[in-house]
Amino acid sequence: MASPIDISPNRRDLLITAGAAAALSSAATATTAQTADLSQPVISKISFSVNGADQALELDLRTTLLDALREHLHLTGTKKGCDHGQCGACTVMVNGKRINSCLSLAVMHDGDEITTIEGLGTPDKLHPMQAAFIKHDGYQCGYCTPGQICSAVAVLEEIKAGIPSHVSDDLTATPQVSAHEMRERMSGNICRCGAYSNIIDAMSEVAGATA
Repeated sequence: MASPIDISPNRRDLLITAGAAAALSSAATATTAQTADLSQPVISKISFSVNGADQALELDLRTTLLDALREHLHLTGTKKGCDHGQCGACTVMVNGKRINSCLSLAVMHDGDEITTIEGLGTPDKLHPMQAAFIKHDGYQCGYCTPGQICSAVAVLEEIKAGIPSHVSDDLTATPQVSAHEMRERMSGNICRCGAYSNIIDAMSEVAGATA
């Protein structure tokens, strides 16, 4: 007759089981703590200049520059269109260069100088580009217009600075102010009303060129 199998736990098995249980408990606690931390926003102080005025904010690290301008500083001229960097409605200038503010976190711009459509001109004293857009009917519904104007101002500065584009004839020479150059550089700003030719006319007048 076969002897009965001894199924009573031994000291080694108990230690292994206890160790595994402790490790699982520790991992679960860490996961719970991490989840709890992620559920709380991380706030950071940030300071930058917007349209010549110093601004100090305390923002969630996930706040985009677009939302900081619109929701915290109430500068609603900058528009939220696609919120994916594909339409250009949110274009502003940072240190003189145009960016899609919906794709940039506000905390990345500590100490920067930011210009929105409100900082280019006022109804009583329009920026030349704003006046040209009005003269040449460079807008229709107007939703994309703030981004179009900010981008147009920056585009002329890019050309003036000698920065080439994909359509520049000579990458080592100063690009010419032409309709071809301006259309290429403005291609990231979508106008669903289709005022593109009028926008080029407005930019050409400001640049002193003929479209």
